[in-house]
Amino acid sequence: MANFYLDTPELRHYLSHPLMKRIVELKERNYADKNKFDYAPVDFEDAIDSYDKVLEIIGEICTETIAPNAEGVDHDGPTVANGRVTYAAGTTQNLDATTKAGLMGMAMPRRYGGLNFCNVPYMMAADMVSSADAGFENLWGLQDCAETIYEFANEDQKQRYITRVCAGETMSMDLTEPDAGSDLQAVMLKATYSEKDQCWYLNGVKRFITNGDADIHLVLARSEEGTRDGRGLSMFIYDKRNGGVNVRRIENKMGIKGSPTCELVYKNAKAELCGDRKLGLIKYVMALMNGARLGIAAQSVGLSQAAYNEALAYAKDRKQFGKAIIEFPAVAEILSLMKAKLDASRALLYETTRFVDVYKALDDIAKERKLTPEERQEQKLFAKMADSFTPLSKGISSEYANQNGYDCIQIHGGSGFMKDYACERIYRDARITSIYEGTTQLQVVAAIRYVTTGAYLNRLREYEAMEVAPELEGLKNRLKDMASKYAAAVEQVTEDKDQELLDFCARRLVEMAAYTIMGHLLLQDATVNAELFGTSAQVFIRYAEAEVEKHINFIRKFDKDDLAYYRK
Repeated sequence: MANFYLDTPELRHYLSHPLMKRIVELKERNYADKNKFDYAPVDFEDAIDSYDKVLEIIGEICTETIAPNAEGVDHDGPTVANGRVTYAAGTTQNLDATTKAGLMGMAMPRRYGGLNFCNVPYMMAADMVSSADAGFENLWGLQDCAETIYEFANEDQKQRYITRVCAGETMSMDLTEPDAGSDLQAVMLKATYSEKDQCWYLNGVKRFITNGDADIHLVLARSEEGTRDGRGLSMFIYDKRNGGVNVRRIENKMGIKGSPTCELVYKNAKAELCGDRKLGLIKYVMALMNGARLGIAAQSVGLSQAAYNEALAYAKDRKQFGKAIIEFPAVAEILSLMKAKLDASRALLYETTRFVDVYKALDDIAKERKLTPEERQEQKLFAKMADSFTPLSKGISSEYANQNGYDCIQIHGGSGFMKDYACERIYRDARITSIYEGTTQLQVVAAIRYVTTGAYLNRLREYEAMEVAPELEGLKNRLKDMASKYAAAVEQVTEDKDQELLDFCARRLVEMAAYTIMGHLLLQDATVNAELFGTSAQVFIRYAEAEVEKHINFIRKFDKDDLAYYRK
């Protein structure tokens, strides 16, 4: 690829969405920075032009540095000695390139050294970096942690830490422990306040920490002695310069090998409280995880793109029985579905990101002045939509990344099983996306309440009211029929108020909602640009119809007495 951005016109398409004008105006405070920073935009068109130029730079770095380094980094990986991590040479080159280009702290305010970009172009950057090397995205994307400092830390901490991130220092979020994975209420790393030293000390072990030897850590620890639930946990900032944390080991992983996943030992590690005590899990980690899940959705879309690119190139080049294998219907069908899943998951990613952008900007403005009643209503609406769409985007996009990785190898045949081709690395890298930052099953747990409250159905009705191109009306009617079937299935499952039955059918109901939503989003995209999205809309909606019908038939024939067969 000549440039990851320019050669993927689907990305640029999302900068032109009608909601972007409102998002940019909120993020830029009606362009208040234009007189303070020479690189601040003066109007909406200037902001979009800035996004476009920076994304082109990222596309170039992905093409010329990150992608060429990916195989070497996967082979060499990071090493650990004397409690410290050394990155693979290619990873160091990648970090150097992105730092010199000013791409750390992209979403942070300019007063801290950031670019003040909204999340849409930032997720586009994550999308591209992941397509080039998903393992490196785990390092570069952890600048997300600066958002937690920006939202909840005091001004002194913001000045000291966010400026360092924007200058190129790396971050980690230290949450998981040997006995606390999905159940973070079980975290037991101990935080003790020293009256003598007027600071906190951390002691204990953290496990599965991505980029665990980072410069700046956000750490979830138990600050309230005698507690055993989430109310006893607080968030802390640990600065590597102060010492007290060593890397015991780096995990030997299946994929994303360039990203060191570490076991950390805290021994009287000096730390600062971030925000208020007791809110570490209840408030701060929840916000942190929502951002991380959006990032994994972007990583998943990038991996889907990489898998599709590899599969398409191979299918055009590989000849069997006297012709390129792309000419065989069985191969063409796989490729068309890969592209449809890619486009559908990307559409869902950027719809979710737009919702996040609006409510986050209004949250931030609320710290500066009182919101108007209309703004409060807007903030509440978009926060609810962001909360409901985030688990869909993370859950479905990660599953599609895995499926596309699988299909990419299938198209390569025996060659795909060999390390001579990138597809086996993409396949390995994709597998983690449906596990970390909350498994797909946990995304279903987060999403099911929006099924039962009718939030997804209400959103579907709103999509149904939107205009589409005349030639797409037939597809729209098919989506309406899918929504009606989904509504009937929800009613059937919930009418007896049997929680166990609901839990068992939750995945199917959530997937039905997601597929129908994604179909509508592709219709909207195809209405604007039929050349880019028309085929994917056709293919995906046909696929989604079959999936919805499969779930419908299962639920229709399912009796709650059948639950006994699944209890093991």
